[in-house]
Amino acid sequence: MPHSDVDWCIRIAREDDIPALHALIEASVRGLQANDYTPAQIEGAIGTVLGLDTQLIRDQTYFLVEAPGQTTPVACGGWSKRKTLFGSDGASIREPELLNPATDAAKVRAIFVHPGFARRGLGTLILAHVEAAAQTAGFRRFEMGSTLTGVPLYRLKGYVEVERIAVPLTNGETLPVVRMVKAGL
Repeated sequence: MPHSDVDWCIRIAREDDIPALHALIEASVRGLQANDYTPAQIEGAIGTVLGLDTQLIRDQTYFLVEAPGQTTPVACGGWSKRKTLFGSDGASIREPELLNPATDAAKVRAIFVHPGFARRGLGTLILAHVEAAAQTAGFRRFEMGSTLTGVPLYRLKGYVEVERIAVPLTNGETLPVVRMVKAGL
């Protein structure tokens, strides 16, 4: 079912949305990434590599989508003006330094869709909203650390794979993440 911009409410995520965002992200990872990652990889990645970075909420660069008439988020995603490429508050690698829009790529971060709302264009909707917000802040290039699940969508939207990263997890597993870039906006 295609989306329409008037059907969905997109807004900046707030601190009081954090519990609902954690639940959404966990449901998304467990429900939509099981074909690309093992149960051990998923368990090791939730809350560290795959999770919410609350710095994005403080920076007001993280958004959520609500279905008409509902207040529970069905999708979320954001962008960052900081160097951290991916990961939640619990990730071991944090790079809080600010990027320069003239020379650096904005980081597209943590796009997740609830499994019950998959295949309705919400990933595309969030990505377009995120890119527009980063462009408004002066960025013309984008970079992300994509899950294997997200790669097909991002390729369709003009992103190019530049590197595969094996991210070590606390349970001894590694999680493949794909660094992708988009330029020329």
